[in-house]
Amino acid sequence: MNLPLYEHSLSIALPLMLFFGAYFLFARTPDKAIFANYLRSRRIMGVALLLLAANYAVHLFVGIRFRDTNAAILMNLSTYFLCYWLFSSALTTLLDRFYITRRRMVFHLTAWVLFSLFSGFIQLWLPDGLLQKIGLTAMAAWLVCYGLWLARRLVLAYRRAVRLFDDTHSDDIAAYIRWLSIFTYWAVIFGVGCGVLTFLPDRYIFLWILSSVPFYIYLYCSYLNYLLFYEQVERALEDEMPSCEEGFIPDDEPAGDAARSGLDLGARLEAWVASESYLSPGLTIKELADELHTNRTYLSGYIKSIHGLSFRDWIAKLRIEYAKRLLLRSPELTIHDISEKSGFLSQSHFTRIFKEHEECSPARWRRTRTDAEQPSEQH
Repeated sequence: MNLPLYEHSLSIALPLMLFFGAYFLFARTPDKAIFANYLRSRRIMGVALLLLAANYAVHLFVGIRFRDTNAAILMNLSTYFLCYWLFSSALTTLLDRFYITRRRMVFHLTAWVLFSLFSGFIQLWLPDGLLQKIGLTAMAAWLVCYGLWLARRLVLAYRRAVRLFDDTHSDDIAAYIRWLSIFTYWAVIFGVGCGVLTFLPDRYIFLWILSSVPFYIYLYCSYLNYLLFYEQVERALEDEMPSCEEGFIPDDEPAGDAARSGLDLGARLEAWVASESYLSPGLTIKELADELHTNRTYLSGYIKSIHGLSFRDWIAKLRIEYAKRLLLRSPELTIHDISEKSGFLSQSHFTRIFKEHEECSPARWRRTRTDAEQPSEQH
């Protein structure tokens, strides 16, 4: 084993882990009640990072890998199992404030204790040989399946939040939580990789340590950036969650009345589109439902059934069509001016949505259409 490389990699990773963990635990957040859930999530993540830092410190200062390989593997497996739960809990609670319950905590802590006990029995009590290898393989499979199960729950929570935002907001609120999806898939790859590297020969262990550096730097930066948008996301989760009373069609409404209601809603919706009210920035389906005197859940279902789009995509399509008319009729307007007049919050967001619809930038689309019209005008 290349001992200097191993020690240098630990010396790089350990201070970062200690700093990130301490920051997550003790750094202040805005003094508003709405940030309580963010602070709880960050503190859970801080505990996980300090736990991993303690693992690194034992490897660096005690040299447990060289003193007792089985004990080192046991420590790693137990640490990873607990950290899997802490990581998933910290991230999932950002999307579901009721995710952490006493019952769930007892379940996962009990699973961690049982996993550690079984791992200890296999590592420290079973003799070296085939039986121990089978036992280690089983524990590794248990660890991987547990991590995948937690990751699946987080991904499902993320997708539910994205659907909620797309069905209720004209702005791309989901962009503020996209880092959660990226980090989850990265965490799955990293977590499985760490589990595999635990059993590799000593000369490869430095890879396990160095691979953690960019992983946790990304996590740290993501939490910092998310602080800027957390309040907007949290308010969207609070304000736009449909109530239990809201349904697509009331049970006591006859089918004929429901059909007539749909026709009436279609006429009102067409009038609303004709008034170009969709250009209002920050528009929500609740505001539109109040204006049309209808149920927001019913309105969301109506838009999906008629246009085949979520509320956000439907509004974006209307705004892009309006922007295309401005691009042709008002050549004196800049792309920035058009993005503002079309209801987009920023030029970059407008350009991205425009490319999704037209497969080219607004400036290129304008040049192409202008060049195509000039010959016909001259003719």
